[in-house]
Amino acid sequence: MTSSIPSDKEKPHYAPAMEALARLFARMDADYERAAQSHGFVCRGCDDNCCRTRFYHHTLVEYLYLRQGLKALPDSDRARIEARAAQTVAGLADGGRGPSSEATLCPLNAQGRCILYAHRPMICRLHGIPHQLQRPDGRRQAGPGCGDFDRQCGVSSPPLLDRTPLYSALVELERDLRRRLGFPDKIRMTIAQMVVEKLALPDGGETP
Repeated sequence: MTSSIPSDKEKPHYAPAMEALARLFARMDADYERAAQSHGFVCRGCDDNCCRTRFYHHTLVEYLYLRQGLKALPDSDRARIEARAAQTVAGLADGGRGPSSEATLCPLNAQGRCILYAHRPMICRLHGIPHQLQRPDGRRQAGPGCGDFDRQCGVSSPPLLDRTPLYSALVELERDLRRRLGFPDKIRMTIAQMVVEKLALPDGGETP
């Protein structure tokens, strides 16, 4: 059975932003891979798994993109992820005392792999290797690599990944999407919250 390609009328009104974000993510992946190869770093997974790190995500465009990927999953996979995400969110509300330690894993992690790898947010793509960033005030700051990076390449490895143009492109994409949708609210969500919580769009459109 083949699936039909949605017509332009069937596509969500924010589809151009999703396509632009996919191109930006491909650029991020390429920049990360070049820097990782220059360092000689290979991520094979470790006990300091970044999927156990509580990252917060702040953009509407990444939220919509992740939920677009979630919607495309088979019903059984989506239901399993939503159940795990709900358990994780409940644990956050309970101060981490509720669910088991296994629930601290990102709900998208399935047997050590991200089930929505192509739709994962920016920080999941760029985390792990040293980076530099030019702030709006002109000052530059540097960030370290992860523990596995330090073991492989050394703590003093210089940052070869410049996140500045990638952040700037994401900011522009987010600003344009929010303007088009009339969405003013701030976002601060974990992956689990992005899976569980369905945001309402001001123009009456539905999120995936």
